[in-house]
Amino acid sequence: MDDSDAISPAVAEAVSFLAYFKDLADPRQQGKVTDPLEEILLLCLMATLAGAEHITEIALFGEKKIALLRRLRPFADGTPRHDHLGDILATLDAEQFQRCFAAWVAARTGLPEGVIAIDGKTSRRTRGKGKAALHLVSAFAARQRLVLGQAKVADKSNEIVAIPRLLDLLHIEGAIVTIDAMGCQRDIARKIVDKKADYILALKGNQGSLREDAELFANEQIARGFADTTVTRAQTIDAEHGRIETRSLTVMHDVDWLRQRHDWPGLTALAMAESVREVADKVERERRFYVTSSALTAERLAPAIRDHWSVENSLHWVMDMVFRDDDSRVRNGNAPANLAAIRHMAQNLIRARKGRLSVKANLKAAAWDDSHLISLLIA
Repeated sequence: MDDSDAISPAVAEAVSFLAYFKDLADPRQQGKVTDPLEEILLLCLMATLAGAEHITEIALFGEKKIALLRRLRPFADGTPRHDHLGDILATLDAEQFQRCFAAWVAARTGLPEGVIAIDGKTSRRTRGKGKAALHLVSAFAARQRLVLGQAKVADKSNEIVAIPRLLDLLHIEGAIVTIDAMGCQRDIARKIVDKKADYILALKGNQGSLREDAELFANEQIARGFADTTVTRAQTIDAEHGRIETRSLTVMHDVDWLRQRHDWPGLTALAMAESVREVADKVERERRFYVTSSALTAERLAPAIRDHWSVENSLHWVMDMVFRDDDSRVRNGNAPANLAAIRHMAQNLIRARKGRLSVKANLKAAAWDDSHLISLLIA
């Protein structure tokens, strides 16, 4: 890398993300370090943007693209072999890495608008002998289709512990946080309200009497024609693939009794979602309940509830089908969590780039064209 490259605005912008990882601790003995940590991070991100799925492929990218890498950083000793690279990623503190990631996203996006969907995903092939598979809880901005942060947990049952930690990383003021029934907890609701955001939390049997009281009240109000509460309603009808589905949302806005009875922070309304699916001669009915701190009417709350599921299609599906996250067999130390965060960084950069190419097509273009790869770094 010559002096002109070192000061060029394009180079500076391409590596600007490294500033958010400058406080990431490097556990190696500094006197023996030949591969600076910032070069390791740059290598991993660029290789992932070019379609590398495993540590061996990241190392191969480094070997084949050393000239390109040296346009951005010195790489005086080249790039590390795959086993050494794996050891470095395994020793980096995953929680600190996630804090750096969240700070980078916050600086790029500011306060997220609309729905922030929080949901967990297991990378199944990271399970090894005596070692549980990696389970990450991620926060996903549905409108911007960006990952805002993630937290590593031992298994799905520990999401209750991980969600507050994840919320501590995020700037969520003014947003609506949606979580499935696992996250329907008082402490989580209180933390969301304290951070000046609203919540929509799914109710299931894990909340016991709260779920029972919600259903009892709804049934009573249906029988009385909602005489004791202010309600708003919304309905949509979808007809496709030989199926007709009618979705109805009824929001009951007078629920002081429910908030006081259960000491539920910020509770403003109870939402009842009903769906009727007609397929041939078969009719399926489903009813779900949500508690929310939002004062939105049903017409605006219904899209927010549906937006929660964007985390499945726009994040989990992309991670598995495009980045091959579920095929990853990396099991060493913190490497699985840190590589997952790097994949989330890559997805965010691709989503931020304007254009018609899909995520998968962008990965291919980045592998074939160095200028396209650099453009993703500065998107």
